[in-house]
Amino acid sequence: MTENQQVSGSYWLETAPDGRYPALTGDLDVDVAVVGAGIAGLCTARELARAGKTVAVLEAGRVAAGVTGHTTAKVTALHTLVYDKLRRTRGAEGARLYARSQSEAIEHTARIVAELGVDCEWERRSAFTYVRDADRVEELRAEARAAREAGLPASFVTETGLPFPVAGAVEVTDQAQFHPRKYLLALVGDLVAHGGHVHEDTTVTGLEEGTPCRLSTAAGATVTARDVVVATHYPVFDRALLFTRLSPRRELVVAGPVPAGRDPGGMYITPEENTRSVRTAPYGEDGARRFLVVTGEHFTPGTGDPRALFGRLSAWARTHFPDMELTHSWATQDNDPTDTVPLVGPLHPGARHTYVATGFGGWGLSGA
Repeated sequence: MTENQQVSGSYWLETAPDGRYPALTGDLDVDVAVVGAGIAGLCTARELARAGKTVAVLEAGRVAAGVTGHTTAKVTALHTLVYDKLRRTRGAEGARLYARSQSEAIEHTARIVAELGVDCEWERRSAFTYVRDADRVEELRAEARAAREAGLPASFVTETGLPFPVAGAVEVTDQAQFHPRKYLLALVGDLVAHGGHVHEDTTVTGLEEGTPCRLSTAAGATVTARDVVVATHYPVFDRALLFTRLSPRRELVVAGPVPAGRDPGGMYITPEENTRSVRTAPYGEDGARRFLVVTGEHFTPGTGDPRALFGRLSAWARTHFPDMELTHSWATQDNDPTDTVPLVGPLHPGARHTYVATGFGGWGLSGA
């Protein structure tokens, strides 16, 4: 990016409807209260409402506008280099269960898209983890073997649709990508249609565990619920000291249209070059262009020089996609768990009616 170039923020927020939901102003009594309206919270709430529970979603800002509104929006079970590590640390069965959970999430999402008729640019594409350094090829071969043994349609390849040669890549076929905010707004509509309550601009400030539980808000309202799910990306209540098992990571995104002929035809990521992730999305009415999304330059929040990192990332994108018109840039943030797998379950060892979902390590669209 140059100093004079004007770019917008998140493309997903810019190109989705801007419906709003009221703040909670009075007390509420429900079966389940879900704190946080990203993909984890909204998917949880929608499933509960479909099961006949009364549900309230409480969001301090806007629905699907936080981390989920700034994602690259890949729905894939290939998570860079994870299966060989899981096979070594959790055994073959652990790796298989991880792959199964992620694959079932993709198919469940596909069914929802079809069932609700969601216009969210759902596309099936292969996912690739690639390296350009020949010294890392064996690492990729091991990952392909581990992913295949875990049950994924994985293979080691040396040819991709990228505009540069690779030393090797893991390919997993029949993965997916979509417009995250359009999808989640459809879920919110279905949740409300099944009796769910959705409240934006509602900051939860306190949690009293018990039978029932009680949540208090900054505006003075009280939500009484038998069960509470904390799905706020980083837990707002951390009675299990989960912060000791989470490492925040900031990552930058540059994006813009390219000619359709420059579409690399898949979803790509590499652990090299401080991470590079590439995908495209539909763009325009005539199909002549695709919207290219390039992610990378991760760093610990509060460190580094974001302006310089944005410059490096946009220079990389222009080098490899010289026809790219850079129109958007934004940043996202993820929490990496210390043991590789997400932290989902009771909020703390003694919890009976409070639950947490966090630590998706950048793969929340399948994990959540």
